[in-house]
Amino acid sequence: AKVERVAREFDQFLDEVVEEHRRKMEEKSIGGGGEDRRDFVDVLLDIEKDKTVGFAFGADSIKALVLDIFSAGTDTTYTVLEWVMTELLRHPCAMNILQTEVRKIANGKPNITHADLEKMHYLRAVLKETLRLHPPIPLLVPRLSTRDVKIQGYNIAAGTMVITNAWTIGRDPSTWDEPDKFKPERFLNSSVDFKGQDFELIPFGAGRRGCPGTSFAMATNELVLANLVNKFDWALPEGLKAEDLDMTECTGLTIHRKVHLLAVATPFPS
Repeated sequence: AKVERVAREFDQFLDEVVEEHRRKMEEKSIGGGGEDRRDFVDVLLDIEKDKTVGFAFGADSIKALVLDIFSAGTDTTYTVLEWVMTELLRHPCAMNILQTEVRKIANGKPNITHADLEKMHYLRAVLKETLRLHPPIPLLVPRLSTRDVKIQGYNIAAGTMVITNAWTIGRDPSTWDEPDKFKPERFLNSSVDFKGQDFELIPFGAGRRGCPGTSFAMATNELVLANLVNKFDWALPEGLKAEDLDMTECTGLTIHRKVHLLAVATPFPS
């Protein structure tokens, strides 16, 4: 009963979100006013109006996609951001390099744009290194062996469920130099990416069963992290040293910090 009640409340909330965006789009088309900034729901409403897409796409489809973003994207995204801020606070030199890069490119602008993010190479390296050490979902979607196969001396029969351990792959000493150390610079002159073509770094999986939200998740991570380090200086609470930070992981479908990060933010004058 509680699950049904929560589901109804969430469905009502999504109805209100979609209708609010519809109303704003109609007001803008009639009067030409309103904000120019568009979001994910606005794009979905454009698809709904496009009769040439070749498939049925209505209010239920929009709500389902928004729900996917809320349910699948929120937990993993904030987990990555908490880990990356933890590593930056443990490594002040990396934090300084990142803030210097971001603030130089942002150049005092109130909003960081996609074009700005494209120039922030160290920021992307920091996120890649965090995903290597702390993949939000350590065990990827299970696969089924379609035939008998032998890998590194292990016989795997057809029909065997196989689970890929992205956490272990990211810390493999045969692939990574000093695998347990946080070294974003390892990615600055490297072609290794997280999109599934390079199997030494697969936090989002690979192939047809790879995470469909990879691009959205990384765009969110990059934008949020850039704003956090651009608009604030960060420090640990008084009396807490970087080397004393508890790095214990809380095991589960998503790997959270067992003890949530507590940090002090000081606004940086623009």
